Amino acid sequence: MRRALAAAVLLTVLAGCGPTPSTPEAGPTAVPGADKLVACPPTQSRPPVSNGLPDVTLPCLGGGPDMRLADLRGPLVINVWAQWCPPCRDEAPYLAALQKKAAGKLQILGIDYADPRPELAVQFALERELSYPHLVDSDKLVRKPFKVGGPPVTVFVDKDGKVFLHNGVLTSQQQLDQLVKDKLGVSL
Repeated sequence: MRRALAAAVLLTVLAGCGPTPSTPEAGPTAVPGADKLVACPPTQSRPPVSNGLPDVTLPCLGGGPDMRLADLRGPLVINVWAQWCPPCRDEAPYLAALQKKAAGKLQILGIDYADPRPELAVQFALERELSYPHLVDSDKLVRKPFKVGGPPVTVFVDKDGKVFLHNGVLTSQQQLDQLVKDKLGVSL
């Protein structure tokens, strides 16, 4: 009996040590509803920029490939958020409105930060009509480069890849639009 139990435990442990499947079902897309999110686009490989985005690769919350942040250039707005964050809920309508009125003028990307409930993150993005790609940073890889004490943090990336940080909640649409104009030179 003890041998059978020991063998069963050993098999269970060994099964967990095998290679990670590379199928989409193994990643964040296995989360119910993730297929309804905007897919992450492939990006062109570029050298990192001084004072630019960190050389960090994050998986997509919806479909699409992992994205290396250092490859991205602007004009781009990156919002670091979490579904458990009340200020993130408050500013979400401003980001959704920005996506609608800035289409073709700039890109928006979300980063779901340190979120233990990916199914609630998907629900958050869908309910708030955040119709832009979202990445997952469950290991807090952007904490240091984006100076994240806690979400939300909004990052503005200009056409040359230079980064400007706004820590804390966005309090109005006017404030967000003005930051886009001041940091990225994009008028809405």
